[in-house]
Amino acid sequence: MINLADFIPLTPEIFLLSATCALLLLDLFISDARRGLTHFLGLLILLATAALTLRDGIATEQVTAFGGMFIRDGVADVLKVFILIVTAAAFVYAKAYLQDRGLFKGEFYVLCLFAVLGMMVLVSAGNLISVYMGLELLALSSYALVVLDRDSRLATEAAMKYFVLGALASGMLLYGMSMIYGATGSLDIATIQASLGNLGDNRGILLLGVVFLVVGIAFKFGAAPFHMWLPDVYQGAPTAVTAFIGSAPKLAAFGMAYRLLEGAVGDISEWKHMLAWLAVASLAIGNVVAIAQTNLKRMLAYSTISHVGFLFLGLAAGTAGGYAAAMFYAISYALMSVGAFAAIMLLARKGFEAEQISDFKGLNQRHPWYAFLILLLMGSLAGFPPLFGFWAKLVVLEAAIQADMLWLALVAVVFAVIGAYYYLRVIRTMYFDAPDESQLQTLSPDPQLRWLLTVNGLAMLVLGVFWGPIMEWCVQATGA
Repeated sequence: MINLADFIPLTPEIFLLSATCALLLLDLFISDARRGLTHFLGLLILLATAALTLRDGIATEQVTAFGGMFIRDGVADVLKVFILIVTAAAFVYAKAYLQDRGLFKGEFYVLCLFAVLGMMVLVSAGNLISVYMGLELLALSSYALVVLDRDSRLATEAAMKYFVLGALASGMLLYGMSMIYGATGSLDIATIQASLGNLGDNRGILLLGVVFLVVGIAFKFGAAPFHMWLPDVYQGAPTAVTAFIGSAPKLAAFGMAYRLLEGAVGDISEWKHMLAWLAVASLAIGNVVAIAQTNLKRMLAYSTISHVGFLFLGLAAGTAGGYAAAMFYAISYALMSVGAFAAIMLLARKGFEAEQISDFKGLNQRHPWYAFLILLLMGSLAGFPPLFGFWAKLVVLEAAIQADMLWLALVAVVFAVIGAYYYLRVIRTMYFDAPDESQLQTLSPDPQLRWLLTVNGLAMLVLGVFWGPIMEWCVQATGA
């Protein structure tokens, strides 16, 4: 029986769904010359959704709806707020880029908003069915976003790879869920957790399901060896789309991992060992292969794989402190990643994508302020103190050590040192290489992009000093 009180925790999701459908219809009557209205309304929808999410502050107690299918708690609220913030930043960064390429259409905003809705459902999922519903809404929207530029062969190829491999990963995740249902007799995450002590002969079936569950999670994160889609999608998609799918969905992926691993099978230790080895593979492949890249978007794709390895350090710890550290890392990475792709859009213009590292030659001599901002972003991604990314790496390393995985922390430190090389190469190119006189480094004329990139870059320094409040939110949300 449906209770009207069940709809109260879903107020942000209901508003987002209604507003996005309204925007979809309204966009039919907006001419291309007034497309800025769609952009403004998209940002307004995100702002209003964030306000509804925080209407009572960050939740301190868990509230469920529809028989436990939907959960509102601190983890969900914090992740939703940062998903909305990062998406709003991606909208602002994308505007001028899309206008220059004739892609400034309502479809971009509608698809992104539906993807955000999928992410919000995913991080609040209390049932395996709601997990899959949120995941597929996010995935289907992402496939369409990648091929937004229908005239690009690279984008079409990337979308096809993404779709085929994504369907394979979804099938594995569904198979894992079916095994868990077969072993426990329930799709409810809390019920699955409660039944782990009475499995008997069904324990083997459950473990098989957990293996497929971890494979599905690893694919959605882009962890090695399930990373095959990531570099091609990052390079093939328009940079405005890459900025979105390379940042906010990582927060949703953490939410999915937290609900499934901590919420459903937290008492099973085998998945922690699996994540530890996936972390090693991601750190090794991501950092080593990134060194060989000359395309900045592909380099950032392989760096994403390495960052997923660091995030897995916190998850593999399997403790409340580890989950808090992994959540903090996901938030920091999303803020750094969207800024890194914005740096590419800053130099891009019609007919020129600024995707090669060499395109940033001598940027400090021509535009020293923006070179400094990119330095802050790259330094934070590398984990240089005292920038924001340094503390993110430090807390997951601490979580791994406290979980008696010193060997994993040492492996992560070694590969962090290796990974610093390719970020330093970008910095060296900007500061020590002579500018290419045949290439004019004109910046995007969009003042919104410039101002937001300034805020984004300086935030890496400011949050590096005042990172405590965000970490405290993560600690309170996970009960660490």
